[in-house]
Amino acid sequence: MKAQTKETQAMISPDGAITLLKEGNERFVQNQPASRDLLEQVQDTAGGQYPFATILSCIDSRVSAELIFDQGVGDIFSVRVAGNIVNEDLLGSMEFACKLAGTKVVLVLGHTACGAVKGACDDAKMGNLTALVSKIKPAVAEVKEPLETSLRNSANASFVDEVARVNVKLTIENIRKLSPVLADMELNGEIKITGAMYDIRTGKVAFMD
Repeated sequence: MKAQTKETQAMISPDGAITLLKEGNERFVQNQPASRDLLEQVQDTAGGQYPFATILSCIDSRVSAELIFDQGVGDIFSVRVAGNIVNEDLLGSMEFACKLAGTKVVLVLGHTACGAVKGACDDAKMGNLTALVSKIKPAVAEVKEPLETSLRNSANASFVDEVARVNVKLTIENIRKLSPVLADMELNGEIKITGAMYDIRTGKVAFMD
C-alpha cells in the first residue's frame, strides 16, 4: 500500500474517509494488516503530507490510532490528549489538519476503561490533571443512571464506559461550538465530524454514525 498523495487525498470524500477507517479497523481485528513498506512511505512523504483523517484520541498506550485503524506513514493526523477533550491548542491543530492540510474527517475516539474518565468519575485532583479532568465532568453529570452515589465511580465499569461515550459526544459539540472554521467546513460538506468508541478488550471500533 502506497502513501497518500495530493491526488489520492483529493479523491477521498468525508464518507470515503470514514469507510477507510472502518476497513482498517476490520483488518486490525482480523489480524490481517495491509501490506505496506513503511520506509518507502517515509521516503514518499518526505516532500509533503496528504493525510485523509484527523483523529482526536486519548493518550492511552493501548489506543494508538495508526495501529487500530491499520494506517501507515502520512495517512492520519493523530491528536492525542488524556480523555480526548479539546482546548484552544488542540482545536488549532485540527483546524490546520483540515483547512490547510486537507483531511476529510475529524474522528473523536473514546475508549473503554479510560483512566481520565475514571478520574472524572472519582473527582480526582492532582496537579494539572485537576484542570484536565474538570473538562470531562460535564459528561459525568450528563449520565443520569445509576442514581446511587455509591455506583457513580470508577469501580462501576459500565458507568465509566457510558461516561466515555457521552464525553465523545460532548467533545464533538465543543468542536462545532468553539471552532467556526471546522463547523463551517462541516456545514459546507468539506469534512465530517463524528465519534467512535474503541473496545480495549476486542480491538473493535464502534462508530457512532
